[in-house]
Amino acid sequence: MALDPAIEPLDKRFHRLVIHNAHIDQLWTGARWTEGPVYVPAGRYLVFSDIPNDRTLRYDELSGQVHTFEQPARNQNGHCLDLEGRIVSCEHRGRAVSRIAHDGHREVLADSFQGKRLNSPNDVVVRSDGSVWFTDPTYGIDSEYEGDAAESELDGCHVYRIDPGDRSVTAVVTDMVRPNGLAFSPDESILYVADTGISHVGRKCPPDIRAYRLAADGRTVNGEPQTFATCDQGVFDGFRVDRAGNIWSSAGDGVHCFHPDGTLLGKIHLPEVVANVEFGGPKRNRLYICGTTSLYAMYLNAQGAGPALV
Repeated sequence: MALDPAIEPLDKRFHRLVIHNAHIDQLWTGARWTEGPVYVPAGRYLVFSDIPNDRTLRYDELSGQVHTFEQPARNQNGHCLDLEGRIVSCEHRGRAVSRIAHDGHREVLADSFQGKRLNSPNDVVVRSDGSVWFTDPTYGIDSEYEGDAAESELDGCHVYRIDPGDRSVTAVVTDMVRPNGLAFSPDESILYVADTGISHVGRKCPPDIRAYRLAADGRTVNGEPQTFATCDQGVFDGFRVDRAGNIWSSAGDGVHCFHPDGTLLGKIHLPEVVANVEFGGPKRNRLYICGTTSLYAMYLNAQGAGPALV
């Protein structure tokens, strides 16, 4: 049985990760720039952002319908779930990381570092200890398009950790130009972070994903980072890790899949630039894909990794 022509295996190991009679579905279109997908298993729906239109949208997995989830939405970008299943959001215009409580109220988890306002939190992940890790580039304050134009108050763009106890904010990665997507390896020993600084400084900042090894306490990173992969089409933006440790990343020509050893296993080609992906469905084997204007999905022979929810 032939593969969907949009699927390009580059390593024989990729054949075990794709399903030969599965195809790419375009689920919805009508956005200006989709981003930040998060799957909510309790409701079997996906929330994703349309940043320039200042709204979040909800795709209902059972009905196939898309409706507005929140608008205005403070130009939200990335999302994830915390250990209690609450949605954690990165807000460009709010310049904050927030959380939707079970009663629907917005709660700010962090909006400053050392007394200075954050730039525009971009993507976020929660570790199994409850700590919240997020990236903070300047894309939301660079112009009026995805937030409110403003000058940065900080000394750079970093990756931060919010302590689950006292909510103190610590800078854990400070050597990037524009940190963007991030994810942990399945055993949480490695933090992967994409740098999209090519948008500001050109080829002096290659479009790569770097691997940072966590310290024994799980609160900081140790030693020098290793370049995990460099993008050959556009940049890596958001990405997810499956249970086997493979990385499924957005790219300029679709989705790129990498083995934990850094080998590019294959690509899923799409007609639009891809910003982010998310594993969903009851079995966590459906890859939701945020293209520029559209939401796509494809079933895989892989399941998303991440801490179990209570």
